[in-house]
Amino acid sequence: MNLSTEITYLKGVGEIRSALFKRELNISTVEDILYHFPLRYVDRTRILQIKDLKNDLSKVQLKGTIGHIQKGGNPRKPFLKAVFTDQTGSVNMVWFKQIQWIEKKLHEGEEYILFGKPSAYKGKFSFSHPELNLWSNNNQISNSLTAVYPLTELLKKRKIEQKIFREIFRKLLDGKGIFIPENLSKEIRNKFDLIDRQTAFIKIHMPDSQGELKLALRRLKFEELFFLQLRFLMIRQGRKTNAPGIIMPKVGHYFKKFYDDILPFTLTDAQKNVVTEIWDDLKSGQQMNRLLQGDVGSGKTIVALLIALIAIDNGHQISIMAPTEILAQQHYKSFSDLLFPLGISIGLLTGSTKNSERKKLNADLQNGDCRILIGTHALIEEHVKFKSLGLVIIDEQHRFGVAQRARLLEKGNQHPHFLVMTATPIPRTMALSFYGDLDVSKIDQLPVGRKPIKTAVRAENERHKLYKFVKEQIQAGRQAYFVFPLIEASEKLNYKNLNHGFDQLVDVFKRPDFQVDMLHGGMSSLEKRAAMKRFEEGICNILVATTVVEVGVNVPNASIMVIESSEKFGLSQLHQLRGRVGRGAYQSYCILMTGSKISETSKKRLIAMVHTNDGFKLAEYDLKLRGPGEMDGTRQSGGPQLKLTSMVEDEDLLVECRGAAQELIINDPNLDKAENVEIRNYLKSKNKYKDWTNIA
Repeated sequence: MNLSTEITYLKGVGEIRSALFKRELNISTVEDILYHFPLRYVDRTRILQIKDLKNDLSKVQLKGTIGHIQKGGNPRKPFLKAVFTDQTGSVNMVWFKQIQWIEKKLHEGEEYILFGKPSAYKGKFSFSHPELNLWSNNNQISNSLTAVYPLTELLKKRKIEQKIFREIFRKLLDGKGIFIPENLSKEIRNKFDLIDRQTAFIKIHMPDSQGELKLALRRLKFEELFFLQLRFLMIRQGRKTNAPGIIMPKVGHYFKKFYDDILPFTLTDAQKNVVTEIWDDLKSGQQMNRLLQGDVGSGKTIVALLIALIAIDNGHQISIMAPTEILAQQHYKSFSDLLFPLGISIGLLTGSTKNSERKKLNADLQNGDCRILIGTHALIEEHVKFKSLGLVIIDEQHRFGVAQRARLLEKGNQHPHFLVMTATPIPRTMALSFYGDLDVSKIDQLPVGRKPIKTAVRAENERHKLYKFVKEQIQAGRQAYFVFPLIEASEKLNYKNLNHGFDQLVDVFKRPDFQVDMLHGGMSSLEKRAAMKRFEEGICNILVATTVVEVGVNVPNASIMVIESSEKFGLSQLHQLRGRVGRGAYQSYCILMTGSKISETSKKRLIAMVHTNDGFKLAEYDLKLRGPGEMDGTRQSGGPQLKLTSMVEDEDLLVECRGAAQELIINDPNLDKAENVEIRNYLKSKNKYKDWTNIA
């Protein structure tokens, strides 16, 4: 038996269970089931005392006696209560189900082992539906931690329970079932104090103690992160070998003319540094693959424009892809306005572009007349061809998958340079984990004179004050956004909705003194464009919108952002929405409206928004606040699937693994040395080694 053996042949599985495992858990082989890690562990190896109970404990064991037993409630909602006491104190136990059966098991004065999760109310701990066993029948506690595995509802219905999984692993890992080949060199294992791989898998599924579990987790997390970083470094190495970059050695007429005579403001030092970094890439002879991070309003667009001018000065075309039509149109307008004096031809291609316009645009692209093409995913359509594509820029890149980006890169006859931009600051651990194959640049300065946005949290009973404030601001010449999480009311979700909000605002901000428009994803492209045009031109005072305005909408005169049901939004999204204001010379405001009942986590998010405008600080805080297991929403299509690693807890380990992978690549780039045979064999077994050296 080896790792590729089908699980049908495992003891305790068979054909029926094998089919269920494949369908429900995507488990087909021995290797698959080994990587079906426990969700958590039940520690029944020790007995706590009542005085040691804490709020943050999971399930615990206590030893004590049953005291007073009491029945209560009514025939429809009965309950059973009992007191459980040890030498250090007492706790209450309560049951709402199977009361008659439970009551028969309880005997005052008898000694029991209690197992359950404690909860505290007014300083007093209690247990709801605890497990109880007579000490006389159970006078030995467990000598190992008990693994608890993720199961689906269908598996539970088919009587596939935890004990079945535990028995499968017991038979598989008893020393006779399976040999798990090592995949790290002896040198790496010794340097980082790692146990062997076979032992790690045994102890993660069947740990005898917390200490053993800790060692197993460290080894398997290291393995996970090491090969992730090795993959990134091999991709970069492959690019250097297989993807020579288009050399763009000069800064010419277009760049100099724009920088000296047209640029409407002075660049920040951060912007200047990033432009220099990118130009170094462009003239290096190697394909650029760079991630540009910048907080909202930091000036990424002007950097992209300057880099585009360098490409044009060197005889090449530029493609700029945005995730939404609104953002694509915004970029098109900005580029067209700024570059008009230079006479540079710019095209716009979106899903709503007419066929006649598409034909002319494609002809202009192929003969080189169109120098910059801005658009949405329509850019990757097969008929879109360039004469000389030299630079690909992707804005808000986390919204595009790997395959989409790859198709855009294929538009070039050579290997075009690749710049991806995001206004969503990425914590260091995430940058290494998801973009480790890219060089990273950061714009961490806001333009001079930009005023910090004043942010406040307001409850529903303060709405009349809000409306009065908004009226005053509009009468002073400003504009406002009102953002809602939903277009229509939901029976399940108690959110403020746009349609109701729009009617309410129209009633409060009456015509002709005020003009209120709406903008949401359910509108046609023509309707959305018309609404945005009215707002940009100042005809509309209040734009009532969904999060369609989250990205790219730039109206300098808009100084108020009201976010309804703000507790329903994530921290990153709140920051993005706030960034739609504060782009002009006027003091701007963000008002976070909340419902009457919000969670502690939501309160923390909103407090963080009030205390800082720094997106990088908020990103780090958001990561810590959400904790491990909630990062899937940040993963791009084709990104790494980290089964064990926590972005919060394992930053130091990630840095260690990055260093180990770098050292390996420097000392043995082709993994030819005998001491690295385990690593080489593992990569070959995965059939990834060749793939990793290709362009991703």
